[in-house]
Amino acid sequence: MLIILVSLITLLVVTYFLVNAFYPNLGGDVSKEKQRVYAQSPQYREGKFHNTNPNAPRNMSFGEMMSLAYKFFTTKVPEGRPQENLKVHKMDATNVANYQGPSRLVWYGHSAFLLQIEGKNILLDPMFGKVSAPHPFLGGNRFNEELPISIEELPQIDAVIFSHDHYDHLDYDSVMQLKEKTNHFFTPLGVGVHLEAWGILSKNITELDWWQDAYFEGLKLVCTPAQHFSGRKMDNGQSTLWSSWVIQSKEDNIYFSGDSGYAPHFKEIGDKYGPFDIALMECGQYNRLWSEIHMMPEETAQASVDVKAKKAMPIHWAGFKLALHGWKDPIERFEAQSKTLNLETVTPQIGEEILVKDSTKVYKQWWKNL
Repeated sequence: MLIILVSLITLLVVTYFLVNAFYPNLGGDVSKEKQRVYAQSPQYREGKFHNTNPNAPRNMSFGEMMSLAYKFFTTKVPEGRPQENLKVHKMDATNVANYQGPSRLVWYGHSAFLLQIEGKNILLDPMFGKVSAPHPFLGGNRFNEELPISIEELPQIDAVIFSHDHYDHLDYDSVMQLKEKTNHFFTPLGVGVHLEAWGILSKNITELDWWQDAYFEGLKLVCTPAQHFSGRKMDNGQSTLWSSWVIQSKEDNIYFSGDSGYAPHFKEIGDKYGPFDIALMECGQYNRLWSEIHMMPEETAQASVDVKAKKAMPIHWAGFKLALHGWKDPIERFEAQSKTLNLETVTPQIGEEILVKDSTKVYKQWWKNL
């Protein structure tokens, strides 16, 4: 019996190290050389990146993590998923390729967007895969089976912007399909190691720390704070930075929150770079157990006010079931609080065009009868 037990433990350990070493989906590891570079960041100490709030995120014990995982996989959540795949607005590939109109966004669900601005095509957190997990067996399928426009139909992509390295934002298969048609990638510090592991040249990657900016073909991109965490393996948590982003052109000012708990950085960003024509604000996959790293919908509405958004769009919902709330709970609570705060909201169906400067369009409550 002892021999069998030891053999099983040995097999598990060997399997873990083999998967860590050779399964490409997990991404890369930060080298000692890069760690020395990142040590110059105010966010980096003792080999890890940290939030401004030292208590976020709260470190769970192994027992707490196992208990939470068991609860997640065994709890039946009423309306945790739509009863049917969400319908999407399909986009014409020719229209996308030849678009020269005012700045617009197209939502893919969750936090993924196509941004067309000043004749450029930019993708935000392009997670286009079916499952937001290292392996399909480890997660449920996304709510929308179809995409507004497939990767194959997309024109040349000028830039891809990532907020952090979690699987529901940075997807291996999507990157592998995009890398040959993308000119440049922008990430917070460290996230570029995954892209390099997947064959993207370092010269095509720009990594930024919080409050650093870069100019790209007439656009100003600012890497701004978020309160979150990172990691794609059990042993590399907080080895890469997480962020939000400011995207500015001559005419438009856009804020993309990435993932974040509610914290003072929103007001700081609003004071420094607001007001924003539109703010794309995380709203979904929350729970009181991890409220430091994901906002409640009411906090999302307040954060939108803090960043001085002229209008706000709730994101990080209608894509995947990653928490124990109903799939419509984020939008319903956000809408209710936004009315209280007199905040203008943008609630498109997946694939529906969003004009950045437009303030007249009325969006249907498409989720109501689903």
